[in-house]
This record gives sequence, structure tokens and C-alpha cells, in this order.
Amino acid sequence: MPPSRGDLVAFGPVPDPDIQIMILLGLAAFVAGFVDSIAGGGGLVTIPALLLAGLPPVAALGTNKLQGLFGTASATIHYAANGHVDLRRQMPWAVLAFAGGIAGALLATVIPGGILRAALPFILVVIALYFALKPGMDDIDRAERLSPLVFGLSIVPLIGFYDGVFGPGTGSFFMLAFVSLAGFGVLKATAHTKLLNFSSNLGGFVLFAFAGAIYWKIGLLMGVAQFLGARLGAGLAISNGARLIKPLLVVICLALAARLLADPTHPLRLFLGF
Repeated sequence: MPPSRGDLVAFGPVPDPDIQIMILLGLAAFVAGFVDSIAGGGGLVTIPALLLAGLPPVAALGTNKLQGLFGTASATIHYAANGHVDLRRQMPWAVLAFAGGIAGALLATVIPGGILRAALPFILVVIALYFALKPGMDDIDRAERLSPLVFGLSIVPLIGFYDGVFGPGTGSFFMLAFVSLAGFGVLKATAHTKLLNFSSNLGGFVLFAFAGAIYWKIGLLMGVAQFLGARLGAGLAISNGARLIKPLLVVICLALAARLLADPTHPLRLFLGF
């Protein structure tokens, strides 16, 4: 029986992983959903897992967008149900993040990705140091440095655009922006980050789906595990607030920076010749 359109993408036939690989992908997605719902960085787990399962790089990114939607949606719903984010009031921001994600994905072939890859590990280290060393990082809201209108029209689509162009660290950038510019407490920033991360993810997903760069069966299976992991992580974040979110965010930023620098194809390593 010939494969269906859903089983083929522009990159060739979908690999047929055995049951052990599928279980490992599900476990990876569960862990990623748990971590991502608290501090971001779920792609640090799922993208390597998808590549190891045999997916081509572009298809791994597209499939990762699909399964990641389940995790960010799960976390967003749970945070909203517990009163940490007003979905109706934040919908304009979500639309701007979605538009930014689409624009970033559309222009991904134009933006010099090597520059982003070279700079990102150092930016993540700075974010980790900010959250680790800045005093008074708790769940209490502070004075905002940008009005909601300016924040929504500038910072939100800019980070959404980055998510469409490249992606890693998007949650950390949203967290930093909410805490340092919007004056949000750590838990409130986490809740709003998940909503906007879902929206920018959705924008990138639309473009990957249009391009046929998604393996649907694998993505949907991992999506179920992502949903469950994110539900558990969001519940723990609500219960523990900044005590859990802050140290985990620092660890995730440093781990993602190390993971990027460990890649033999990272521009800095190629430039230095090691």
C-alpha cells in the first residue's frame, strides 16, 4: 500500500521507528513538556531526540513545532485556569507573537542564521546570570519600564520573529522581557511566556506545515506526552513559584548554551578551528 500524503514530506518518506524508539520519543517529549512549562528550553530535549530517531534537520524542526504546541497549550490552559493569565486581555499580544512567528519563518532564509547561532550561547549565559544574581527575584510585580502598549507592539513581535527565524531560548527571552521590562513577578512572567510562546510557535508551525516539513504521526504522539508533562510542570510551578522557576531557568539557560557550543558546526567553533 503506498504511503499517504500525510506520511510523506518534501524530505522523503517518514522513518518507521520501532516501538522502543517511539517510547523514548514519548519520554523525551514528556520531560520536555515538564521543563518547558516551568522554565522553557524543551527543544533542548526534543530536537536531539528527533534527530537521533532519523528525521532530517528541517523536518525535526517542523515536527518539534507540532509537538511543542501541545505542551505550551497545556501549560497556558492550566495557568489561565488558576488565574495567572487572562487569555482574553492578552489575546492582542498573542496575535502579535503569532504574526512575528510567521514573519520570522518567512524570512528565515534571508536572516544570517550564523550570527544568531554564534551570539545565542552568550546571550543565554547573560540571562542566566541576570536571574541568578539580581536581588528580589520573586513573585511580586514591580514597576513596569515599558507601557503595555509599547511592550506589546515592540518586544512581543520581535521575540516572536526570533522564534520563527531560529527558536532556541525563546521562552528565556520572553521571561527576561516580562520581568525586566513589564515588571511581572516570576510566576506571572512564566504564565504569560507560555501563552506567547504558544502563539509564536503556532506561527512557525503554520509555515512548516505549508512546506510539508512535519511528520504528523510522530509529532502527534509526542504531543500527547508533551501535554501531560506540561500539565505536571505547570502545577508544580504554581505551587512553588519563584523558588522552583528561578533556579530551573538558570540551569536551562546554561544547559542550552553548553549544548549549542558543543555542536561541532557552531560558527564559533568553526571560526576558532576546534
